[in-house]
Amino acid sequence: MKRTASSGLALSVLMAASLAVLGVRGCVGVGRMPSAAAATNVGKVVPPKAAGAEAPLSGELDAADRETFAALLRKKFNRADVRPDEAVLTFKDEAARRAFLARAAAVGLAVLGRLDALNAVRVRVGDYDAFVSELGAHADDYSGVTVNPILAANPPAVEARSARVGVPVGAGLLDAIGAQGDTSRWGAGVTIAVLDGGSAADATFGARLRYLDIGYGVVGGGADGEHGTAVAALAAGASADARGVAPAAGILSIRVTGVDGVSDAFALAQGIFAAVDAGAQVINISLGGYATNAALGNAVEYALAAGVAIVASSGNDQATQLAWPAAYPGVVSVGAVDAAGRQAIFSNSGQTLQLTAPGYGVQTAGLGGTRVSFSGTSASAPVVAGAIAAVMSTSAGLTPLQAADILSTHANDGGAVGADPDYGNGSVNLGWALARADAGRVDPALTSQSYDAVRGTVSVVVQNQGAQSLAGLALEASTGGEIFSYAVPALAAGASTSIELPIDRAKLASAGKLTVRFQVVTPAGMVDQNSANNRKTGVITP
Repeated sequence: MKRTASSGLALSVLMAASLAVLGVRGCVGVGRMPSAAAATNVGKVVPPKAAGAEAPLSGELDAADRETFAALLRKKFNRADVRPDEAVLTFKDEAARRAFLARAAAVGLAVLGRLDALNAVRVRVGDYDAFVSELGAHADDYSGVTVNPILAANPPAVEARSARVGVPVGAGLLDAIGAQGDTSRWGAGVTIAVLDGGSAADATFGARLRYLDIGYGVVGGGADGEHGTAVAALAAGASADARGVAPAAGILSIRVTGVDGVSDAFALAQGIFAAVDAGAQVINISLGGYATNAALGNAVEYALAAGVAIVASSGNDQATQLAWPAAYPGVVSVGAVDAAGRQAIFSNSGQTLQLTAPGYGVQTAGLGGTRVSFSGTSASAPVVAGAIAAVMSTSAGLTPLQAADILSTHANDGGAVGADPDYGNGSVNLGWALARADAGRVDPALTSQSYDAVRGTVSVVVQNQGAQSLAGLALEASTGGEIFSYAVPALAAGASTSIELPIDRAKLASAGKLTVRFQVVTPAGMVDQNSANNRKTGVITP
């Protein structure tokens, strides 16, 4: 059988596309309402090689070849974890894309969406035989042919973690992040784009909420709409019963979910491009999955190049892997902690995790003016998005990425001392970030405590959240009635240290639980500007 150069290129593209489809990995919801299905996801394909990357063969593509590839594509483009009968086509240049759009309908391809900046088109395939012929006839025009992945039940392995009972944040979000004083102007002049299921109108938004329809409508009528409303309120709600972090910020709601309430890689990429072009300085994405594709990666790069901060939830699957787009370098990835500052058991960990924020039992807005309790890293991400807006609005001239860096360097050190996979650089402490210019600030803090059942010890992290070096601190500890005192080593501004204390395991086993109390004591004459963070109390169980 002979094959022409053009036919050989088509075969190359088709084979690569088939392999890409076969490489799709499942995705799971990142943000979940307490009584609703998981939020939407994106997915991954391996992009095929550009047409011409392989040496062309000579001869013609015959009917048998066309039938074989048509059947293969029909099967793979109808897997349960992709949009049925959809393809994402990428073209080598604008002229090739425009030429395709002019002939698409004639070859049974319905155009569903476009990303002109990437020369990418989302289509529904109506006739696979005609689709194969199209690829063969215009192979030199294509640089990629992939599926459009959606939500699928294929999460990564669950990490073994000790049982824990979370402490709900409730209506105490601002206290949980150290926010004090009048917050009413926080976020003024900053626009936060919320890429989600759409944010419904609510008194907590007032006239600051606006919509950008990129082809999916404005608000989902089910769990996706409630999810999007809850997320937006945590970032920028103004009502006392649904208070967000930046109540003066503008909110740009961009729905990226379909009629089925789920999203896909192409829709999310569209949303990012649209948010940047509309002038948003911060983009919140409380969605994700365990794979990605070139369109989404390029969209993230576009936003970062424009100086826009993307904040994304890490995932809710108790895994040691961040979801995409949180896993992208440069994205502010966010995990969840409870009101006590302890990692939520569901929160995904990862070496590139940037921050954690309250995300367990947080009160926020729901549909129809209701107020709901919201848990998940989907709740934590908008807390950070709002905090970025708050820092920007109180510090003229700061860029979004600079504001994000300030939050990372002024965060409550959780878990092991320093950055770690469970807490990233720490849990958001907006009060400290906003007080960073106070050269006289003195503020030693207890930021973390954890029990190691194997070693029979409790570890406590003491952090210097002031602007001066501190010496002469002491840690007083009560573990099951016994009182100990430990000298804390000198700490430079921003530095942390961990102190490990023994627990009487026999007493713990006999009593069934032990209450532990810790307090940092300053030397005489040292005035602590925030003594509220000097104490921690916890209950240890066997």
